[in-house]
Amino acid sequence: MSEKFKYIRWFEELTIDDIPLVGGKNASLGEMYLELATEGIRVPNGFAITAEGYRHMLDKADAWEALHEALDTLNPDDVNDLAKRARKARDIVYAAPLSEDLEHEILIAFDQLQRQYDEELTVAVRSSATAEDLPTASFAGQQDTYLNVHSGQALLDACKRCFASLFTDRAIHYRIDQGFDHFKVSLSIGVMKMVRSDLASSGVMFSIDTESGFKDAVFITGAYGLGENVVQGSVDPDEFYVHKPTFEQGHRCVLRRSLGAKKIKMVYSEGRTREQTCNVVTSAEERSQFCLSDDEVLTLADYAIKIEKHYSAKAGMPRPMDIEWAKDGLDGQLYIVQARPETVASQLSGTTLEQYELKQKAEAIVTGRAVGSKIAVGTAHVIKNVSQLNTFKPGEVLITDMTTPDWEPVMKTAAAIVTNRGGRTCHAAIIARELGVPAVIGCDNATETIKTGTTVTVSCAEGDAGKVYDGELSFDVNKTDLSGLKRPKTKIMLNLGNPELAFKLSFLPNDGVGLARMEFIITEFIKAHPMALIHPERIQDAEEKAKIKRLTRYYAQPEDFFIERLAEGVGTIAAAFYPKPVVVRMSDFKTNEYATLLGGRGFERDEANPMIGFRGASRYVHPDYKEGFALECRAMKRVREDMGLTNVILMIPFCRREQEAVRVLDYMAELGLKRGENGLEIYVMCEIPNNVIRIDAFSKLFDGFSIGSNDLTQLTLGVDRDSEILAEDFDERDPGVKEMIRMAVEGARRNGKHSGLCGQAPSDYPEMAEYLVEIGIDSMSLNPDTVLQTTQRILKMEEQLKG
Repeated sequence: MSEKFKYIRWFEELTIDDIPLVGGKNASLGEMYLELATEGIRVPNGFAITAEGYRHMLDKADAWEALHEALDTLNPDDVNDLAKRARKARDIVYAAPLSEDLEHEILIAFDQLQRQYDEELTVAVRSSATAEDLPTASFAGQQDTYLNVHSGQALLDACKRCFASLFTDRAIHYRIDQGFDHFKVSLSIGVMKMVRSDLASSGVMFSIDTESGFKDAVFITGAYGLGENVVQGSVDPDEFYVHKPTFEQGHRCVLRRSLGAKKIKMVYSEGRTREQTCNVVTSAEERSQFCLSDDEVLTLADYAIKIEKHYSAKAGMPRPMDIEWAKDGLDGQLYIVQARPETVASQLSGTTLEQYELKQKAEAIVTGRAVGSKIAVGTAHVIKNVSQLNTFKPGEVLITDMTTPDWEPVMKTAAAIVTNRGGRTCHAAIIARELGVPAVIGCDNATETIKTGTTVTVSCAEGDAGKVYDGELSFDVNKTDLSGLKRPKTKIMLNLGNPELAFKLSFLPNDGVGLARMEFIITEFIKAHPMALIHPERIQDAEEKAKIKRLTRYYAQPEDFFIERLAEGVGTIAAAFYPKPVVVRMSDFKTNEYATLLGGRGFERDEANPMIGFRGASRYVHPDYKEGFALECRAMKRVREDMGLTNVILMIPFCRREQEAVRVLDYMAELGLKRGENGLEIYVMCEIPNNVIRIDAFSKLFDGFSIGSNDLTQLTLGVDRDSEILAEDFDERDPGVKEMIRMAVEGARRNGKHSGLCGQAPSDYPEMAEYLVEIGIDSMSLNPDTVLQTTQRILKMEEQLKG
């Protein structure tokens, strides 16, 4: 741009080092516009009105003394006093006229920007404080933004309002909390091409998982229309995860997705000024599909990875990023409209593990999305609107429809936060994380179900689902210093079935996953019998048929639903522990368990003793289930090949004889899962006495053995492990069972195969863990809650054996 300005800087003239001049937001936009365009990242062009312009305006108006008078004796904890003084400060700033030279420069720059694009160009006017978007303080949403500004006069007014918004209630309170001086923080304004996401979609993404701090995932949220709804939490957005390491190896696959309700979208109001917005109800078609295609999700993931790498290199240290994106409905392109350092998950210490555990069971009265992993108890206080905030008492549980930045002074005093609306990147979620307060977001009916004055327990310690319980439930908080914890020679792996816990549990000291159970994913995330999805015409129950139709309505074929859900569940677990091995057991339901799945009764026979009946390997090549097993294999092929998660080892359960093993392995090879190809290893469960007796023969067919102590105990002692009468006779510590385990471990070693144990025994009995170390087992897979104490016990045992 040819004109030389005093108070204007074009984005191409700015870098991240210019925060004192133009604030964090504008400095970052300039950095990306200047440095990342060559990487294919689109940033709308624009210009910044410098912080010097803000100070120049107030100097000319002689407004500083009046601002000191309004703010110097402020009591930030008095909501009413805060509101009164903040309003006065805004009035002072808004009343200050833009100086003639500043006004002239803004209009000239606006004209030049219009000529670069076209005369119909509209702009977004965004605040950018000089203490904003720092690695340890986000200031997100503290000042105001004005969208779709179309004329010079409208732009000048928006700039004045933007300057005044430095003194919103929330901004004043936040600066006090963060220790910033009001008069040392200045405001710059960014004026940039308006991305017409009102005609498409927009959202927020992070180059880190915001709940767990897991650094190897890009987390993307999005909804239709302008981004304000996603940021403020007034809409339940779509969510997507992309695994960074495999993406960078060239695997272009969405790791996991969740369809949000997206009930409303923000657009520009018709028949009013063009800057005004309103929410309209989305159509049934919009709600039924994702707001982004897979290709668009992967494009955004590529942007996030490149932005994180760039800022990390500039900082000389890892720098996870919080990024706003928007899709332009006119040109169909994806743009980055803001990027700042992520300020919560990235600041977590990796040396102390804090685990909350609910000790009582109860039925949740409302459920939503968990923010954080803590549990809190308090008195519920339903707040319907901002005028009621002064009635909220510290230590209460805030129950509301949604929050805005104006609520932050109260949110910081809450024991927990529960909202009807919002996703995991909404305002309530972001602030709750920053404050370390547990929050359950997007419950839909919290303000109607929960009554003011009742005691509630808010739990975010049970996976992605946050739950609110009636009354006070007891819970434990366990803190462990991991900094000096050594690793034992015996590999310590985890038993894990719930993908929603995978990212959090990956921080436990571990050597991978020794048993990833498919059954949990099928029961919780698929719910339908695979054969019922392949042959819906054979379902007799009309209600079950209707439920399956609803579950699979967004898929071309019902079986595609099974493959995608299973692949994404297993893939999430594999990604969480990548590149460590993750041993995935193919389905091992009994017939009576399969029958409980939707549509299952028509495909399962009644058995007198399902425990030793039609289960495991015997199902996989049988006509009654062969097609269902093919779906499992197609899902695992997708995990290993499309997702690139070759750390997945497959395991065959309850394989009675070598001939059965050969048939299953041949069928898997037909389906594209051939042992040895693409590094594929296939283990077998060693849980039938014949597996131990014939271990040399089984060793020729499989790469390793995982001893299932539950079934091996049952079949060695002849005890039905489900029998209450014989419960006392079921004991993995029995000398006969221990001898079988020893024979299995020695047989595996003799044949150069891996040996592990994935049953309950070492989790329940310390002496069994010690016995396994004594006989030299390669690994044991434990329940997550026993990993730390068992690891410490094994370290002692190994030291004793050395001595």
